[in-house]
Amino acid sequence: MPADTLILFDIDGTLLSASRVPARILGEVLTEVFGTQGSITSFDYSGKTDPQIVRELMRGAGVAEERIAKALPEALSRYVEQLDARLAPEHVKAKPGVESLLERLAADPRVTLGLLTGNLEPGARIKLRPLDLDRYFPFGAYGSDSEDRYTLPSLAVARAHACTGVRFEGKRVVIVGDSVHDVLCGRSIGVKAVAVATGPTPRDRLLACGPDALLDDFSDTEAALTALLDGIGA
Repeated sequence: MPADTLILFDIDGTLLSASRVPARILGEVLTEVFGTQGSITSFDYSGKTDPQIVRELMRGAGVAEERIAKALPEALSRYVEQLDARLAPEHVKAKPGVESLLERLAADPRVTLGLLTGNLEPGARIKLRPLDLDRYFPFGAYGSDSEDRYTLPSLAVARAHACTGVRFEGKRVVIVGDSVHDVLCGRSIGVKAVAVATGPTPRDRLLACGPDALLDDFSDTEAALTALLDGIGA
């Protein structure tokens, strides 16, 4: 049976939590590169790309646009380097039910799995490896591809086609995430959006943006599979 459904997962808040370690590392890097970390302790990261996060933090701290643009690549490179060196396995925790869900989806011949994340690709892989989740995702679209998250779904779909030869479209594309932006970027290209209330965004706020389904978490594997695969033939 050929794969006909593409499921794209966000990482932070959806698949896993890395505690506050990445934010702490980013703050130290921003202080080194720009002389300030801005309002990092109160910043809302949800659904944003890594380059967008740095740019917004530095704008908020009054750093000139020209300086931000010039130093952004260095800041991101240092961040990934430090993340690789300092993110320990004990810092990374899977969200409830994630491992069982991914195992079931990976075994389903109807399903192709990919990533749709604001992380830079190297940072995404660094976060996934301690839980051995990296093996489920041969491709994706990342914050290193574009600062604008809303351009990433189309890129992920194109990469899925290049990888599998299948043209995934409409509700056969499922975007899964814990933020409003995960839902809305799916809406922007007319695909299915499944929200999960495992991140910092309140459940009622997720519900208000109109996802196709809303889960509290993935601990009920059968319910999660139903939400993701509803309408797919046996």
